[in-house]
Amino acid sequence: MTTPSPELPQGRTRLRLFARVLAGLRNSFLTGIVVIAPVGLTVWLIWTVVGWVDGFVWPFIPEPYLPNNLLNRILGLEGEDRIEVNVRGLGVVVFLVFTVLVGWVAKGIIGRSFIAVGENLVGRLPVVRSVYNGVKQIAETIFAQTETSFEKACLVEYPRKGIWAVGFISTQTRGEVREKGHGADMLSVFVPTTPNPTSGFLLFFPKEDVIELDMTIEDAAKLVISAGLVHPGEKDTMPEVLEHEAERLAHKAREAHRRENEDA
Repeated sequence: MTTPSPELPQGRTRLRLFARVLAGLRNSFLTGIVVIAPVGLTVWLIWTVVGWVDGFVWPFIPEPYLPNNLLNRILGLEGEDRIEVNVRGLGVVVFLVFTVLVGWVAKGIIGRSFIAVGENLVGRLPVVRSVYNGVKQIAETIFAQTETSFEKACLVEYPRKGIWAVGFISTQTRGEVREKGHGADMLSVFVPTTPNPTSGFLLFFPKEDVIELDMTIEDAAKLVISAGLVHPGEKDTMPEVLEHEAERLAHKAREAHRRENEDA
């Protein structure tokens, strides 16, 4: 009769300890990703946009007035003594100043006259006219007509009865859509997709079928973007939710490992 080896329980203990250490490291890694990813992506996005604006603006600036040439001219440096300075963001400053000046001139009588003449010329060009009118309409909708933004967040039964979706009330339905809808009071509701809320569906609901929510538009957008992980009033809950999920997965892994050892 063979006696059980005393090293087996010790080996199991080491395996369990190693599994716990790995689970802790994995949880810390997931939490770190949740903390670092928003900051890193935000910095990267800003850095990329600033570089794109700089690259767009500098070709329109005359060579003598570029920052490097101005600096070397002020310091009296020429030839091999010249210094090259690439300050990211100066193009953005130039763009902002230029945009403000254009807006200031456009609000005056002379500016409006030039704009009217230019739009008249553009209106005679078949392809350019369509592109210009489309871009102008988008720009006016986003930047100028702030009063036409979404009114409230709401709940609607979509895509069928008994299934609810978060939507945004845009306007009261008017025109032919309301007339062909038997003249009832209808609301235009934008139902976004998850996790990209910039795409979705424009739906028309009878007013009595739309349930308005007390949450703000921003809170409803967070709810949609996070796929239900972030709820209104719960600040900075994303790391805790993911950490809890990581703990749950680690616990399942430990239980599976324990059952495998028992079976062995």
